[in-house]
Amino acid sequence: MPAPELNQDKKESLRKKYLFLAEDDDDDVEILLESMQKLDQQIDVFVLKNGQQTLSYLESLPEERIPGLILLDYNLPEINGYQILITLARLDKYKSVPKIIWSTSNSPFHIKECLDSGALNYFVKPSEITGFYLFAKEIIDILHSP
Repeated sequence: MPAPELNQDKKESLRKKYLFLAEDDDDDVEILLESMQKLDQQIDVFVLKNGQQTLSYLESLPEERIPGLILLDYNLPEINGYQILITLARLDKYKSVPKIIWSTSNSPFHIKECLDSGALNYFVKPSEITGFYLFAKEIIDILHSP
């Protein structure tokens, strides 16, 4: 017997709890996830560490599994976050999905190219735990926004 199809409101509700994270630094992933869990234990996070894997995964993802937010490290191996943004901008299924870049770089050039290519925001990675907690709060606020 096939599973019942979810109505649009239920799909949206599930999306609001699903974060896709592309990050190759294990420490950054661990600290961010711990910070997010303190704020909302129901957030589902899927992590990949490589830009090419990220792009392949997102391109093949069915509509019902589209995340509520995509968080990309700028400096991913093989393909960087900016290049992923460029590709996602061409895919209709990602037009309404907020995309955020985070990086250790505060280069005005990188910031501008990412914002011009569809990023909702660009954050410089925090250097201390309290910064990660504040960043996690912003991520969760975006996920929960209408």
